[in-house]
Amino acid sequence: MAEPTVDYAAVFQALPGAVALVTPQLIFADANPEFVRLRRLPREQIIGRFLPEDNLENNSAEPLLLRVLASLRRAVETGEQSFVELQRLEAEDREQPGVWHERYFNVTNIPVFGADGRVTLLLHRLEDVTELIRAREVALTLQEAMLPAPRPIGRHPAAVRYRPAAEALNVAGDWYDLVELPGDRIAVAVGDVVGHGLSAAGVMGQLRSALTAASLVPEGPARALEVLGQYARTVDGAENTTVATAFVDWENDTITYSSAGHPPPALLRPDGTVEFLDRATDPPLAARPQHGPRTQAVASFRADAVLVLYTDGLIERRGEDIDTGLARLADSLVRHRADPCEALADAVLGDLLPSGDAADDTALVVVRL
Repeated sequence: MAEPTVDYAAVFQALPGAVALVTPQLIFADANPEFVRLRRLPREQIIGRFLPEDNLENNSAEPLLLRVLASLRRAVETGEQSFVELQRLEAEDREQPGVWHERYFNVTNIPVFGADGRVTLLLHRLEDVTELIRAREVALTLQEAMLPAPRPIGRHPAAVRYRPAAEALNVAGDWYDLVELPGDRIAVAVGDVVGHGLSAAGVMGQLRSALTAASLVPEGPARALEVLGQYARTVDGAENTTVATAFVDWENDTITYSSAGHPPPALLRPDGTVEFLDRATDPPLAARPQHGPRTQAVASFRADAVLVLYTDGLIERRGEDIDTGLARLADSLVRHRADPCEALADAVLGDLLPSGDAADDTALVVVRL
């Protein structure tokens, strides 16, 4: 059977997304109707033009143009896809010509190679992600409403931080909590729900509330996570959630802790050494076929030590061993160990979150012991 003849030019023009072809010299070679519509220029004013001359109607467009140019040049030089994420543009309503709305786009630049292996064209694509951004804003609002507001816990200073990812389009299910317990004790917890968006935020709220209640039982953090694990088996989307919780007891100067697959809490001692509390780690919630008991361990502390709990967005980076992130955290804590809790939390975020914002959400709790 003969292969059908494909009119690739017609396919290009029929693509539902906004795409253009750009030469390595940054000249527009072609553009489909959707791209022309979004650029608000006649086709003849786009094709053959040098890209930096395109649609510079005001000074606010210049930073976006510089990012797009850098991405295009990067794609030419490396031969790899390059992205410019979350750019705001005004787009005309399809059903109401002349009516314009704020829309958000990702810009993707994809190299096209010639027979000699060189980049001959760049596929310049605008992806409309407005609905995802709006859903993210709703999820963020819901998540912020469910996280406890910063407040004094007992008589001991503490600081909490939550930073949503800017790179990701959907907010994740990270959370933190501090619970005052009978006596001179508190429970501190952080957790991370698998998934993103409204569903993850909803699961986060359920698990945080359940752990708060479970922490009030007298047996300790391992038992609290056992109860939470049983509850997680009844909640859709709660499986494989990671949680770390620590009970701080100032009457005995001890931290009793337990972890369900979560990165270990960090204990900064007054002498400037950092211990990662990793002697009581079990699988994430509802990850095992059968429910079982969990372990806990105890660490002692001296006055003026600092306990830090966090989610993986603080330390994990693509292509990097987790030990590198833990070492980076330890170094930051040591350098800023004299800072008050609030300043220490800000310093750690400043040191560890990459410039241009992180690719994952981050929750952080800092308690001065």
